[in-house]
Amino acid sequence: MASIKIGFAPTRRSIFSAPAAVEYANYTREKLRKMGVEFVDIDDIAEDGLLHDDADRIKIEEKFRKEKVDGLFFPHGNFGTEYEVARLAKNMNLPVLIWGPRDERPDENGIRLRDSQCGIFATGKVLRRFRVPFTYLTNCNLDDPGFEQGIRQFIRVCNVVKAFRNIRILQIGPRPYDFWSTMCNEGELLEKFNIQLAPIPLPELTAEMKAAKEEGKKVAETIKYCKENFNISVNEEQLENVAALKVAMRSLADKYGCTAGAIQCWNALQSEIGIMPCAANSLLNEEGFPVVCETDIHGAITALMVEAAGMDESRSFFADWTVRHPDNDNGELLQHCGPWPISCAGCKPTIGYPLAFDHPGAVEAEAKHGDLTLARFDGDDGEYSLLLGNAKGIDGPYTKGTYLWVEVANWPRLEAKIVEGPYIHHCVGIHQDVVPVLYEACKYIGVKPDLYDDVEQEVLDKIHGII
Repeated sequence: MASIKIGFAPTRRSIFSAPAAVEYANYTREKLRKMGVEFVDIDDIAEDGLLHDDADRIKIEEKFRKEKVDGLFFPHGNFGTEYEVARLAKNMNLPVLIWGPRDERPDENGIRLRDSQCGIFATGKVLRRFRVPFTYLTNCNLDDPGFEQGIRQFIRVCNVVKAFRNIRILQIGPRPYDFWSTMCNEGELLEKFNIQLAPIPLPELTAEMKAAKEEGKKVAETIKYCKENFNISVNEEQLENVAALKVAMRSLADKYGCTAGAIQCWNALQSEIGIMPCAANSLLNEEGFPVVCETDIHGAITALMVEAAGMDESRSFFADWTVRHPDNDNGELLQHCGPWPISCAGCKPTIGYPLAFDHPGAVEAEAKHGDLTLARFDGDDGEYSLLLGNAKGIDGPYTKGTYLWVEVANWPRLEAKIVEGPYIHHCVGIHQDVVPVLYEACKYIGVKPDLYDDVEQEVLDKIHGII
């Protein structure tokens, strides 16, 4: 599971009760500890453990940078000092969460101690003035279920932003000539998002495969793993090539410091090594290193975002939107030649032959059913968006490769979004509901969220901790 560290900076304003603010900051600290949240505190900097002084704010920023926090949490123990929150948030350029506990009933003299909710309103306005994107958690008590839900959602948002800002993709070969749909703008991805590509030619890959075979140990370990976890319907030489390809791609990814890969899976590769790369992709995907087909760079970006939203707890799969279900008007076939990780399979997978090619090396298995998130990062004319929504696995006819029939709420609406763009026939799926996390993460990375279901208010409620 991914590890995320939060910078914890509770805030107060002097004209309201300082003791009440300290009290609620300490309650919040204890709640986070019980939840197992990793956070960096400021109680060694500010005398009262609260952010309200500019000199303290400078020291807090230095500490947060040194500790490499991934997000900022500003509980408003009372009204809060909104400009100090905004200054720190602006400089750190990290996801921001603001929240305040519900205020007590005014006493018999009409005195209020904190006005935390009012402070959240002020902080939201000042953050917008500073052009700082932020997330807010609905004004609630610490013990309300929505508080924990909101904190955990925010941690996942931080993980997506962290992953997105550190993307480097191993590009093995150019896109296949026939796949104009998978072209991308490398310069624009770098300029807009700092997404880096590490392109290598196929001969560098085959040379690395040769070196892997000569070394022998890692290839033998991979062959053993395959025989234990797959049905094998290829010969020993072909299986050795599958293993050597997997080891070679992992080695090149490590050499170039990459977080995902995209490979030109056909057809030049087959004349060089005699296999499809799908099974090797599957093995790497299972290890948590996403590899996508047909040099689909945007697909690799999607896979990294989706897995980060799931806190690396489960693996994603790369698929084609393929054909409509023969009996269900809201059903669709998700399928690909065979790169899906084995943990997605609903049965023991087979290393065999794909649907449309004569060379071996693909995986065959129906994926397990259940609830899913489906997503696609893509762009046209310099504008990028993330198509996302939910689906569920359903029964359907057998087909070759790795596949899953899914049902969505309104297929024609989703089909129109894919056809009209900026998307293509590729998507990424995961057996988790990470739609709210991805939706909220988009505000921090300059990408437009594009829900294919009419559920925006439901998604916002989950983000804000409304149950």
